[in-house]
Amino acid sequence: MPSIISRFRTDKVPKTQSAISEPRWMRYTLMGLAAGFLLFFLLIPLFSVFFEAFRRGIPAFIATFEDENALAAIRLTLTVALICVPVTTVFGLAAAWAITKFSFRGKSLLTTVIDLPFAVSPVIAGLIFVLIFSGTHGWLGPWFESQGIRVIFALPGIVLATMFITLPFVARELIPLMQSQGRDEEYAALTLGASGWRTFLRVTLPNVKWGLFYGLILCNARAMGEFGAVAVVSGNIKGMTSTMPLYIETLYFEYATVPAFALSSILTLLALLTLVLKNIIEWKAGG
Repeated sequence: MPSIISRFRTDKVPKTQSAISEPRWMRYTLMGLAAGFLLFFLLIPLFSVFFEAFRRGIPAFIATFEDENALAAIRLTLTVALICVPVTTVFGLAAAWAITKFSFRGKSLLTTVIDLPFAVSPVIAGLIFVLIFSGTHGWLGPWFESQGIRVIFALPGIVLATMFITLPFVARELIPLMQSQGRDEEYAALTLGASGWRTFLRVTLPNVKWGLFYGLILCNARAMGEFGAVAVVSGNIKGMTSTMPLYIETLYFEYATVPAFALSSILTLLALLTLVLKNIIEWKAGG
């Protein structure tokens, strides 16, 4: 019987049959199109950013970071990221834990609200905050102005707009991961006498640490690179409310191309670092 089966398999499936049935020219064409797309739409633009940044030499590149307005833009961008990323991370972790580990009314509504920033244009999000917190015509703006708190065209407005845009990143990375893991380990820990907080720290959090790091770096990259919503609420005042993306646009429109591309290279390096960390995290999670 085994010899008959092996003969049948040999007759039906020739040894020389390839696992890929497409012609060789088609495979090479598809690979060439993919390589050409990456070359013209990714690699050449990245190369041009660094080429323009160093076009007049390293001293001109370094001189960009001696500009007080540029340093203020960098400080503001880092400040916004340092505020938004921890808050968004805590919210995303809590929301994902609640959605995946508990049953309650309004769970589907909470999931929909988390996805809302993906569906709303960043410019519209900025206009929403202007409508709410504008000092003259906003719904809450006059009250904040009376308390001496300026929201729009100030740091609080930039933080609120950035936080709205970055809100889903951590939660959206953790929800599918926690759903795939189920609740068995948490139930076992609770059965053995562990408290809810201890179960979270010793069981839930270690199981999602790589997904949490992945969502965190994506959130940080978006917070530092956000343009649309911040442009609406900040007013783009040099040295005060101008973040790095906004100041890059200002420099470019003023024909200061070397400083503009010098700052752009910093954001580009951040994007490349994000990709490297992403691959490391995926490798760690897979291992």
